[in-house]
Amino acid sequence: MTPSDHPWTDPSARIDLMEELYQRFAHGNSLQTNARLYWKKYAWLLVVRGTTWVKRVLDITVAVAAGLLLLPLFAVVAIAVKLTDRGPVLFWQTRVGKWGKEFPFPKFRSMLPNAESLKTDLMPQSDHGGQSITFKMKRDPRVTWIGRIIRKLSIDELPQLWCVIKGDMSLVGPRPPTVGEVAQYTLADRRRLDVIPGLTCIWQVSGRGDIPFQQQLELDLNYIQSRSLRLDLIILIKTIPAVLLGRGAY
Repeated sequence: MTPSDHPWTDPSARIDLMEELYQRFAHGNSLQTNARLYWKKYAWLLVVRGTTWVKRVLDITVAVAAGLLLLPLFAVVAIAVKLTDRGPVLFWQTRVGKWGKEFPFPKFRSMLPNAESLKTDLMPQSDHGGQSITFKMKRDPRVTWIGRIIRKLSIDELPQLWCVIKGDMSLVGPRPPTVGEVAQYTLADRRRLDVIPGLTCIWQVSGRGDIPFQQQLELDLNYIQSRSLRLDLIILIKTIPAVLLGRGAY
């Protein structure tokens, strides 16, 4: 091959050769990039789904074990509630879970049988403010004598272990709101519904009913953004002294 025959001496041949080299390089680089993205994607999915699976196994194991161990306590509370006013032992309410899914939500009844019908008149006296989405009242006249005891120790919430076993709730997560509360949510507030609700949450170990709605929302969103099994275990451990001290429970 003479110098004049070399491809680099012909402008059109030089352009063709450069395009060919570019395509080869780009194609090879693209394959490597796609391969890395592929493995990163599935490694991330494996971590996320694995964490979700472990969390679900933990939920079922703890909920079943706690339910069996607490059966004698359930029996005593049920008898005490029934003897107080002959009303129903459990109070059932519709709550909103992940992505707006509604589910039946049980509690040991701690109030008068007609408590819901009296709530409207008491709304202006809410400790969270009359215009707040949530309603909390330290000296709620609807609460019975046994109700004050079981609410102080959060015993009224224990029937929700059934919701954890069913999968409507988790041990840890934002508390499930009522349908009426969700109806007042803004679009930003609805981010609370991005995860399965929990039996306990980050604001329940930080003051419970003493924390106003907007601060509850901020804490819930912080939990959603940084949730992990480690954080769940920390919240579960902190729940024990929070329940025993009864701070913010009324």
